[in-house]
Amino acid sequence: MGYKVVVAGATGNVGREMLNILAERQFPADEVVALASRRSIGTEVSYGDKTLKCKDIEGFDFTGYDIALFAIGSDATKTYAPIAASQGCVVIDNSSLYRYDPEIPLVVPEVNPDAVENYRNKMIIANPNCSTAQMVVALKPLHDRARIKRVVVSTYQSVSGAGKEGMDELWNQTKGVYVPGQEVEPKKFQKQIAFNVIPQIDVFMDSGDTKEEWKMVVETKKIIDPAIKVTATCVRVPVFVGHSESVNIEFEEFLDEDEARDILREAPGLLVIDKREPGGYATPVECVGDFATFVSRIRQDVTVENGLNMWIVSDNLRKGAALNAVQIAELLGNRCLRKG
Repeated sequence: MGYKVVVAGATGNVGREMLNILAERQFPADEVVALASRRSIGTEVSYGDKTLKCKDIEGFDFTGYDIALFAIGSDATKTYAPIAASQGCVVIDNSSLYRYDPEIPLVVPEVNPDAVENYRNKMIIANPNCSTAQMVVALKPLHDRARIKRVVVSTYQSVSGAGKEGMDELWNQTKGVYVPGQEVEPKKFQKQIAFNVIPQIDVFMDSGDTKEEWKMVVETKKIIDPAIKVTATCVRVPVFVGHSESVNIEFEEFLDEDEARDILREAPGLLVIDKREPGGYATPVECVGDFATFVSRIRQDVTVENGLNMWIVSDNLRKGAALNAVQIAELLGNRCLRKG
């Protein structure tokens, strides 16, 4: 007997990836239902070799369903997640709404799998921010060995993190640069994204950090260790899919770059590509469609006592969102629900 699964937001970038990954990983589902807003009722989406027609999330009865993967944004989640949870369906939510609630687990299965047990608190599990997810997968095994004191991260985040509108704006602006009269003014982003980089993701806070940067700080502490100090600068770049991060780490103890490389090679969810030659590293182009988080450019930072630098790349629609959500569902099934 398998699971009955709901994918809410099935017509969006992340929702479609959730359906793809459920099929690719052969998640033991007896039934999968695609939900969307009223304007998308009847829209067809792919699930393996099947085609599903989207149903209206409004008024949907979650009774009898085991797991709901939500990719509908915070406002809609605030309405529908409590309904699903009250009807006995465990919600795995991709929005930021519940990440900072101390009663709701924020889970990356390779990092803090035991936290999934706390789903019973509110029948909701939070999925972390895309840029946080890939970073903590690489940080955790190193933290276990040498205890991380401080992390300085600069991100290079693709436009798919801003949804279909972000991807369309990059595409249309790029064309418009070359075709007189077809120039496209910024709408989704604060400035032109084509042939440019924008050092703002989400809104500014009183501290001067953006909310995206704040998310990375708070989520890393909640997932790994509240004692870790984190500072982040998050930048949107003209790449369609795949987030990259330059990460500088200070440890309590000395950690040699060769040992760090060996630890990362053995760690779950990671693929180390680190040859000191032209092209001997990962870029967003290679990571698209892959389950792994790629780590490259591992090297000592000699400017601090116990420092390392590294480069982390991952498909933000996969590990940064849909894949992590499906991995949480697998973990929840194996540890708690135990069907199939």
